[in-house]
Amino acid sequence: MKATLISALATVANAAVLWDGRFNDLGTSADLNKWSWSNQVGPYQYYIHGSGSVEKYINFSPDYKNPADTVSKQGAKFTLDSTAFWNGQNMRRIELIPQTKAAINSGKVFYHFSISRKDTNAPSKNREHQICFFESHFTELKYGWISGEQGTENPNLQFMISQNSKWKTEWKANVWHNVAFEIDFSAGTVGFWHSEGADPLTQVVAPAKTSTSSNGADWHLGVLELPRSGYPDSVEDFYFSGVYIESGPITTAIGGPAS
Repeated sequence: MKATLISALATVANAAVLWDGRFNDLGTSADLNKWSWSNQVGPYQYYIHGSGSVEKYINFSPDYKNPADTVSKQGAKFTLDSTAFWNGQNMRRIELIPQTKAAINSGKVFYHFSISRKDTNAPSKNREHQICFFESHFTELKYGWISGEQGTENPNLQFMISQNSKWKTEWKANVWHNVAFEIDFSAGTVGFWHSEGADPLTQVVAPAKTSTSSNGADWHLGVLELPRSGYPDSVEDFYFSGVYIESGPITTAIGGPAS
């Protein structure tokens, strides 16, 4: 056990956080409004949202984080409601983009976050949700019925590489899923690390070849929900915490290295 602890501490010590999105430097969601194209401040670009005020879509609280994450001071609740349509589209969306000049799209990097849901305002099992995706969708999570598949609902949270499911589990309420996308932009591969609750991350999908493509400003933390005839919109909440990007050896401890 002592050797395991020493190894874990060494991994944390050697990790290099390229970008820290753990919400620790944000007071209320109104702080997201400080960012603009002419004033690019803070950890996030906030422009993909509906017509309402920011607190309709994103709110921060210690109650919204994985309790096992002692590095994060708080988590975020992302909400899709009847106004969450961006730029005239028919898809409901609420997403944040990392604001950084760091090389988060170069070499081998790990995109970390934890995600959960509750029974209250539960995301629909009958509609496709694209979660924490890149613009080209070379990797992402998905939840719910995926467009074109059989049946009417799908209760699984799935890890996707280029639109193909590589891992899945039933997304139950009040369970924190800890995630790391292992992306090697040089080798053109993507792998997947996962755990639940307080358990350390383990690799559940080995790196596989795909067309890794990113300009460093196109990873969408949040959710895009596709419309589906016969299934009306309802309020849906998604919870995120422990969001950061690192290079070097992966940090398997939940929450990551200290700020």
